[in-house]
Amino acid sequence: MPLAIVQSRALTGVHAAAVAVECDLGPGLPTFAVVGLAETAVKESRDRVRSAIQNSGFEFPARRMVVNLAPADLPKDGGRFDLPIAIGILAASGQIPLKALENLEMIGELALDGSLRPVTGALSSSLAAGQAGHALLLPEGNAVEAALARTAPVLACRNLAEAVAHLRGTQPLPETVPHDEIGINAIPYPDLRDVRSQETVKRALIIAAVGGHHILLSGPPGTGKSMLAARLPGLLPPLRRSEALEVAAIHSLQSGGFDVQRWGQRPFRSPHHSASSAALVGGGSRPRPGEISLAHHGILFLDEMPEFSRSVLEVLREPLESGEIHISRAARQSAFPARFQLIAAMNPCPCGNLGNPHQACVCTPTQISQYRSRLSGPLLDRMDIQIEVPSLPVKLLQKAPEGESSAYWRERISAAINRQWQRQSCRNAQLQGEALDQHCALQPEGARLLTRAADTLHLSARGYHRILRLARSIADLEESTTISLQHLSEAIQYRRLAQRFIH
Repeated sequence: MPLAIVQSRALTGVHAAAVAVECDLGPGLPTFAVVGLAETAVKESRDRVRSAIQNSGFEFPARRMVVNLAPADLPKDGGRFDLPIAIGILAASGQIPLKALENLEMIGELALDGSLRPVTGALSSSLAAGQAGHALLLPEGNAVEAALARTAPVLACRNLAEAVAHLRGTQPLPETVPHDEIGINAIPYPDLRDVRSQETVKRALIIAAVGGHHILLSGPPGTGKSMLAARLPGLLPPLRRSEALEVAAIHSLQSGGFDVQRWGQRPFRSPHHSASSAALVGGGSRPRPGEISLAHHGILFLDEMPEFSRSVLEVLREPLESGEIHISRAARQSAFPARFQLIAAMNPCPCGNLGNPHQACVCTPTQISQYRSRLSGPLLDRMDIQIEVPSLPVKLLQKAPEGESSAYWRERISAAINRQWQRQSCRNAQLQGEALDQHCALQPEGARLLTRAADTLHLSARGYHRILRLARSIADLEESTTISLQHLSEAIQYRRLAQRFIH
């Protein structure tokens, strides 16, 4: 019997590594072995594959069968190899022509009746197959998601019989037509105009949206911090196609896969303050993305930030700088992208009334100190905008909505973001090195002002550069090619407004 080789993909983080499923039938007592560093779920595929082949009306060879998943040093898990193993066995036993396996990859989990169940990571597999110049055969439930890649022909089948009929050439499967415009602007976000008063805070939120800056809102309960945070996604334009693919690939790793109705939408993740470090950064014996990776190219909202444990908050420091997170386990190492925009909300003290003119604070100095100590200096230094959200008198809340709508600001913010991409190929918050010096250059009077501010506020080098990036975003919003004293002064002010609440 000839050796049959079926190409497939194993997930390693957000990427899909090539796996060759080698099926060999030899003489001897009937046995069925799966080798090649296969985990429990893969080894269990022997029984699923046997039943699926027989219940689909095909012959299961009564031979000594060895299935090798190469390379052997790559961990393999899940039921994604069921379909390639079954096809390999049928090809090795002469029930499918070997030539039909050329330039074709396949993934899919088999049910006992031969039907195919969706698997995770279909989009990553489709992207990788396209780069290799192969078509991808997979379950019907993964077809629309996989077709978003637009790099590989996607062939969807409902069961093993349809896959075999396609490979035999009797009933070719049609190529799935991609629908990558689904979901754009489909989600109605709350309008910024609904927020009464708080003009200074709304201005800060708009500037944060322009440059992708992190923002910390501090103020008493009920002042609108969460309400403001919920309006940030509505200020941002849809994702660029490359960004949308990255986001979809990460969410494709989740159980249930990626919801194609959310194509092009920026993620908004809001974990509860009881979340663990692993929930935030990801992990597990089979590393999966956490909240910060699921917020990639979107927004991570931490409400009641000091209520998170300090150890959980500290894990944010690396991805806030690098834009990715590395997870190491004994058997494997995985890297997930995590370039998110952080918006956090906090009360000024445990009771929330410190600085509230309408209600007295009942916290002791020790309680206030312990509450604020959960936010370390290095973490706060990474927050570009730190601003107070004051309580409002009732008469302001009774006024009719004022100001421009989110749609108006989204148009202006989109134009400012496009200028950034054309000028420097990234958002202002990501400017580094020579690009930072070039695009955030100051006039002599601006340099003197920032020097005085750095001495007065005891700014670190990180804080100094974050003010420069923030000033650049303010200038972009005003359609200015240079950073003026007014832009720089406003940027410095956003580092000062919350000093008495935080330090």
